[in-house]
Amino acid sequence: MKILIAASEAFPFCKTGGLADVTGALAQVFSRTDGAEVVLFLPRYRNVGGGAFSPKAAGGSFLIPVGNRMETATMSRVQWGKVAVYFIENPKFFDRPGLYRTAQGDYEDNDERFIFFSRAVLEGAKFIGFKPDVIHCHDWQTGLVPAYLRTLYRIDSFYAKTASVFTIHNIAYQGMFPKETLLKAGFSWLDFTPDKLEYYGGVNFMKSALVFADLVTTVSPTYASEIQFRPEFGHGMEGVLRHRTADLFGILNGIDEEIWDPATDTFLERGYELKSFQRGKAACKKALQKELGLEENKDLILAGVVSRLDRQKGLDVLLRAAGDFTDKMQFVVLGAGDPGLSDAFGALAAAHPKRVAFRAAFDEALAHKIYGGSDIFVMPSRFEPCGLSQMISMRYGSLPVVTRTGGLKDTVLYNGEPKDSNGFAIDYADEGQLRSVLGHIVSLYGWRENWNMMVRNAMKGDFAWGKSAEAYLKLFNIAAQRRQL
Repeated sequence: MKILIAASEAFPFCKTGGLADVTGALAQVFSRTDGAEVVLFLPRYRNVGGGAFSPKAAGGSFLIPVGNRMETATMSRVQWGKVAVYFIENPKFFDRPGLYRTAQGDYEDNDERFIFFSRAVLEGAKFIGFKPDVIHCHDWQTGLVPAYLRTLYRIDSFYAKTASVFTIHNIAYQGMFPKETLLKAGFSWLDFTPDKLEYYGGVNFMKSALVFADLVTTVSPTYASEIQFRPEFGHGMEGVLRHRTADLFGILNGIDEEIWDPATDTFLERGYELKSFQRGKAACKKALQKELGLEENKDLILAGVVSRLDRQKGLDVLLRAAGDFTDKMQFVVLGAGDPGLSDAFGALAAAHPKRVAFRAAFDEALAHKIYGGSDIFVMPSRFEPCGLSQMISMRYGSLPVVTRTGGLKDTVLYNGEPKDSNGFAIDYADEGQLRSVLGHIVSLYGWRENWNMMVRNAMKGDFAWGKSAEAYLKLFNIAAQRRQL
């Protein structure tokens, strides 16, 4: 099967968040499947090409219509294991400081940037002679690709049997633009109807994919249900999604178990596995306490956070609850984002320097040390399509404390019985519920036999990409077979 992955970011080439981790991992996992040939298309942003990867020009150029003018696309290529990665190049659109925005806000021409990218993906595949069985598109930035396949390219014999599968990573970000964007994208006013591209008087890239893709997936079974039936999760797309309910599937993300492996993690003070986690985690905890200037005390619960500082993540709830527990626990928070949250965590750390440490940054080494050295990992998210951090924390034997939403509900099991639980869960991002469960955790920590039973349950979890990739490939086959009819 020939699979073309179209995405606006993929690790290790360009990344702003979890989307990049998922697209990069899937490309590699798909490529290891017998009979699969995988190409990955990405924009060539300013910082692509540093480090180990140096893309080589793919030769030639082609024109892409954007509105009433033509823009030139060139391509470069790098071989990444079995995956051929093609970068769509145009300095006007992609040679910029950030991928989507600056500190002042989103780029005003994001519609044109991703119109250009989406059409360049389709023209680029023709340019290199790669005729895909399926195009796997990710989030709003590639939302026009399925629409193009069924409108402007429907009589193009090259794509006659090509199916499209669209994955929603976070439906809160939809790519909403004025109605004039319709003409920039090359569509006609005949397509500007509520059952096609029109959305409250404008054009919504996410909606166009939900309408035109052969199949739609999202990143956990619970999130697939939430976005159809609960307006606070569906962000206005509930009706469109319910209309496609037979074609909508929730497939849980995985984690890279080579990168996230406490037995081989070179960032840790001491590696450990299931049989040796007690000594290993004790050494990691002591080293983390020392590095951050916290009291070196093995009997204090150490709560870790590695997160974007954002209201979505429920960290304002943690902030309000944490003050009541600084005499019983320690908190280590690593993350950047909301300046108000950053200032508040900084103030909490200044007030309790032996019990609270805060680092306003993204620090790969420290993130690994927090997973290894913490006893619990706090994620009281208001919504979480999938979440990877809770899977990583469980692999490292740090028990997640989560809300029952999205992928957190699908991965963290908690019923009050240690033998059946691999973490802790509350129903909502609520200060009272979080205080209550933290109090329970403080009590339970003294019962080491029960605590260690939960840690073992967590570390036994299988969060590798294998099962998820199988589910995707099954859907790709269904979508491709529909196109053969």
